[in-house]
Amino acid sequence: MITVSNVSLSFGGQTLFKDVDLQFNSGNCYGVIGANGAGKSTFLKILCGELEPTTGNVFMPENMRMSVLKQDHYAYDQYTVHDTVIMGNARLYEIMQQKEELYAKEDFSEEDGNLASELEGEFAELGGWEAESEASKLIQGLGLDENLLYSKMESLTGNEKVKVLLAQALFGNPEIILMDEPTNNLDIDAIAWLEDFLAEYYGTVIVVSHDRHFLNNVCTHIVDIDYGKIKMFIGNYEFWYESSQLIQRLIKQQNKRSEEKIKELQAFIARFSANKSKSKQATSRKKMLDKIKVEEMPVSNRKYPYIGFEMQREVGKDILSVDAISKAVDGEVLLKDVSFTVNKGDKIAFISENPNAITAFFKILMEEMQADEGSYKWGSTVSVSYFPSDNSKYFDNELNIIDWMRQYSEDETETYLRGFLGRMLFSGDDVYKPVKVLSGGEKVRCMFSRMMLFGSNVLMLDHPTNHLDLESITAVNNGLLEFKGNVLFSSHDHEILQTVANRIIEITPQGIYDRIGSYEDYLQWRKESNLGKLILK
Repeated sequence: MITVSNVSLSFGGQTLFKDVDLQFNSGNCYGVIGANGAGKSTFLKILCGELEPTTGNVFMPENMRMSVLKQDHYAYDQYTVHDTVIMGNARLYEIMQQKEELYAKEDFSEEDGNLASELEGEFAELGGWEAESEASKLIQGLGLDENLLYSKMESLTGNEKVKVLLAQALFGNPEIILMDEPTNNLDIDAIAWLEDFLAEYYGTVIVVSHDRHFLNNVCTHIVDIDYGKIKMFIGNYEFWYESSQLIQRLIKQQNKRSEEKIKELQAFIARFSANKSKSKQATSRKKMLDKIKVEEMPVSNRKYPYIGFEMQREVGKDILSVDAISKAVDGEVLLKDVSFTVNKGDKIAFISENPNAITAFFKILMEEMQADEGSYKWGSTVSVSYFPSDNSKYFDNELNIIDWMRQYSEDETETYLRGFLGRMLFSGDDVYKPVKVLSGGEKVRCMFSRMMLFGSNVLMLDHPTNHLDLESITAVNNGLLEFKGNVLFSSHDHEILQTVANRIIEITPQGIYDRIGSYEDYLQWRKESNLGKLILK
């Protein structure tokens, strides 16, 4: 259990949050959400003692062990995977090192023997005899080969290191686990395994994540950082989202009714206050007016961009036909005999264990890369808007945001462009910021703005939610869901794959699997067909 009492945090005169009183109990999983910069990661640092709050305290029973998912992927490069995982229980690892040093001594004394006996007892009590087995189970559960257990961390890939650090956080049954973005760079099978692990976990889990599907599957509570406050809600992310939207609508409706009543009373008072026969009624109305209060909605840090696509013309019968396209790069087969036809209304999610295969395919369709074999044909009524996985070439210039947008707009007036950019959360002097210094998320919002200007009837998007926060991801999801044309896309976001796609095409080095239905339908079909695990990187 963790108790947070009267916690506030200020930086340079700016208050991130204040008067926080919360209690985190065993058996629950708490999802921490909030806009970028609201203080999610900072709050986790306060909980684990890495950062001192401006006011207040965090209480945790002394006999409880807290484990924190480490973010530095290079910190353990000189250690083996085995040692790195076991370091999740610092005391157990310390005992193992002490034992090793003791038993290596040539002049082993009686005092050393007594110490060794004490260490052995504590070692057994902490589950030391099962440590290697548990470490192996954890890394295998996350999709790593058990043969990596005694490999040096420096020999692992970035994604493999992420999994080892996650195994470290889970090792040894800590009473409390804190995790900041644990699903980043995890494949779907590893995420599913983590969800199952947390479902059976008896302790307290506090997690920051942008993965809505993960938050829905594991969270019993949502901790929302907004309005300079931190509030706790029972339920998963979807329940919190629907509830918060309902509350906002109710406040707006109540305020609208109050404003209408105020205007009605003000009009009566203005009209009859000088009329003696109506003066009593006017006075009565004035007293009523004084009692009516319009509740000011607090200013939220959370902002949702508007992402919506309108077609200038309806697409015809013929959209896209692909015939036996193959492509290899540096001897690696990315595409082989890819053939399919896009039908009206298709929203196709392309998935692959090799993301380079999807990117190569999209580039071929956009004439940015040549296929080794095969052909494709777009229909005569088709207009395509493309969102590439790498957008760097679009921002390699000296333009500011508004001039950058002007390149793609038929209406070049500043009023129009400012209005358009405002919906994408660029306001005031933000529009004069040079595009080459924009953050990853700001560049993505610019790319969506560009796409929306074109009025295309086919959208092609290669991992469009990278660098985005929960609010922007939700906006992308809604925009693609409501679009009436065709969508060809790839994504790591389970929720977008499940809610947008009505057809799945998996690209493999041997060819493609092409199935009508939802993403989860496809995963079930794949499982029943014994095709092995699907790993999206």
